[in-house]
Amino acid sequence: MRLPAPHFHSAVTASLVIWLAGAGFVQAQSPEPMVPAVPAIPKNLPDPPSSDLMPDLPFPGPEGEGEGEAVTPEPEPAAPTEPTAEARVRDAEDLDMLFAELAQEGGEGWARAESDILRVWSRSGSAAMDLLYKRGEAALDAGDLPTAIGHLTALTDHAPDFASGWHLRAVAFYLDGDFGPAMADLARALQLEPRYFPALTQLAVMLEEVGEDQRALEAYRASLKIHPHQQDAQDGVTRLQQKTQGTDA
Repeated sequence: MRLPAPHFHSAVTASLVIWLAGAGFVQAQSPEPMVPAVPAIPKNLPDPPSSDLMPDLPFPGPEGEGEGEAVTPEPEPAAPTEPTAEARVRDAEDLDMLFAELAQEGGEGWARAESDILRVWSRSGSAAMDLLYKRGEAALDAGDLPTAIGHLTALTDHAPDFASGWHLRAVAFYLDGDFGPAMADLARALQLEPRYFPALTQLAVMLEEVGEDQRALEAYRASLKIHPHQQDAQDGVTRLQQKTQGTDA
């Protein structure tokens, strides 16, 4: 069994977040959620990307339902919905085992581990927050980016420690062509969960698109250290290696 290399990917993730802070995309280690104005990034940014450019990664949650404009969270049900300390510890222990399985080279167990990891990440601990997440995801799937961003902004405002909310809003911003806020949200997701491989791969895609090839290569490689079976990240490494080496081999 090949175990993940947590020190490597954590260090690289921290380095990328610090670089994003230095570039003006996000405040490093900021405890408060932030959606900054688009920073000074290259003027010749590509047009808003098509869905073909998106990494082929599942969103960390089940498909949801819901239409219309952004809503404020609905009241919590009477029964407590916050996870207990025991449940949080259990989830953390489960994730450690699942990441070990995810990093295995052989067999198909990694696919099950990937699904289970995304399922754990999809749980905010609040029924109201889960509803906002599902509505944002449904709006995103329908191509209604303003509504998706509205739902997910309400989610990140009320659940700032829920990494999946930041990641999904980053995807919505990216598809809307708002690279600055998207990178800020990805950085926030990675501050909360350095192993969040969908955010690392999405960050790599965006860095590549704005010409930060070396940083993009670092992000792809860090993501593959966590989840070595991502075809999009593998392709990204190959593409950038060929580009930086000046060869078509």
